[in-house]
Amino acid sequence: MKPFEGIRVLDLTHVLAGPFCTHQLAVLGADVIKIEPPDNPDMTREEGVIPALNDAKTGTYFMSQNAGKKAITLDLKTAAGRAVFKRLLQGADVMVQNYAGKALAKLGLGYEDVSSINPKIIYCSISGFGQTGPKAEHPAYDVVIQAFTGLMAANGNAETGPVRVGPPMVDYGTGAQAALAISAALYQRQRTGKGQRIDVAMMDAAFMLMSAFVTDTVTTGDAPPPHGNVHSRYAGYATFDTADRMIMLGAWTNKQLCRLLQTLGLHERAAEVRKLSRADVGLSRDADRELIATVLAHKSALEWEEVLNSADVPAAVVRTLPEALAHEQVTTRTVLQSCDAQTNHGGPDKLPVAAYIYDHGSPSLDRPPPKFGQHTDEVLMEAGYSSEDINQLRKQRAI
Repeated sequence: MKPFEGIRVLDLTHVLAGPFCTHQLAVLGADVIKIEPPDNPDMTREEGVIPALNDAKTGTYFMSQNAGKKAITLDLKTAAGRAVFKRLLQGADVMVQNYAGKALAKLGLGYEDVSSINPKIIYCSISGFGQTGPKAEHPAYDVVIQAFTGLMAANGNAETGPVRVGPPMVDYGTGAQAALAISAALYQRQRTGKGQRIDVAMMDAAFMLMSAFVTDTVTTGDAPPPHGNVHSRYAGYATFDTADRMIMLGAWTNKQLCRLLQTLGLHERAAEVRKLSRADVGLSRDADRELIATVLAHKSALEWEEVLNSADVPAAVVRTLPEALAHEQVTTRTVLQSCDAQTNHGGPDKLPVAAYIYDHGSPSLDRPPPKFGQHTDEVLMEAGYSSEDINQLRKQRAI
C-alpha cells in the first residue's frame, strides 16, 4: 500500500510548480484529478521537444509532472461548472490551486467558501510571492523569482555577472515544498480532525533553496560573492581541467583536502595542511589550486574520478545530462520509471518519478500522462452524474 492511497486531490494547477506538487502526491498513491478549463489547457501541454506531441496537447514538458493523474475539463466561470466542482469537493481531501491573485475567491471558491462545503479540506495555494504582502497580486515565473530573490546574483562569477540557473529549479523546489506541506497537513488532520489552509510562495521556496546563503546574508548584511565554479576560500572545492575535460572536486574539509593532496602525490603539502587551521588553509587557496591543477592535467577526468572516489575524495566528471542518465548508477535506481506515454510520436519511454525509495509502497507511475479531458466522463459518473447529465453539461459548455 502506498502512503496516500484513498486520498483524493483536486488539482487546479498549471505550468510546473503546482503540477509537480500534485505529481509527487500521485506517485505516492493519491487519486489526483487534474482540472483544466475546456478552452484553456495547461500551457505545458503544447511545450516540449516533439512537435507531434505538442499538437496532441501532451508535450514532454506536460508529461514530466502530470503522469499518474486523471484529467477532466471543467469551466469554473460557469454556474454549472462551479456546481460540479462543489460536488467533487465533498469527496476530496486536498485542493491545490495556482490561479492568479484572487481569481478563485471571486468565483466563490476561496478557502472560506470551500471549507464551508468541506471543513476537513486541505486547501493549498501556490503563487509567486504568496497570498500576503505588497506583491501578492504580481505574476511570476521561475526566472522572475530567481531575479527577485538574489538567486541569479549569487550565480555566475565576477566576469559574467548574474546568471540564471538553467533548469526551473525554483518551480520544482516550490512543488516539493508544497507537497511536504500538504503531507504534513494530512498527518495533522489525522490527529486533530481539522482542515488546513496552506500558502506556498515561490519566493519563499527560493530562499529555502539558498538557506545557507540567506543565513550568512542575514548575519552580515553582505551578499554572497558570485564565485562560479571556483569556491572563494577552498582550493579543493572547485572545477579543474584534466587531460580531456572538466572535473568537479568536493574536497571541502581539511581532511578531504589532505586525502586529495596525498592521492595526487603532493605528500609534502598534505603534511603541511594537516597541521593548519581551516582559516590558514584558506589563505593558500590559489597556490594549492595551482598545485592540484598541474597534477590533474596529466590524466583524463574519468580516470581521476575513479582514483579520487576510491580514495574517499568527492569528485565527479562534469557530465552532460544524457551522459548522466546513461550512467549505471542512475539506471540501477528508480528515479526514472517506465511509462505508457505516446511513444508512437517519439515520446519518452521513462519519466522522472521521485528521489527516494521505500522498503514497501515506493513511489511509482500507475497511469500515463492523461490526454486533455480524458477522464471527464469517468470522474463525473463516479460523482453521481448520469450520461444524460454529462451531455447536458457539455451543451452548457461547462465541461
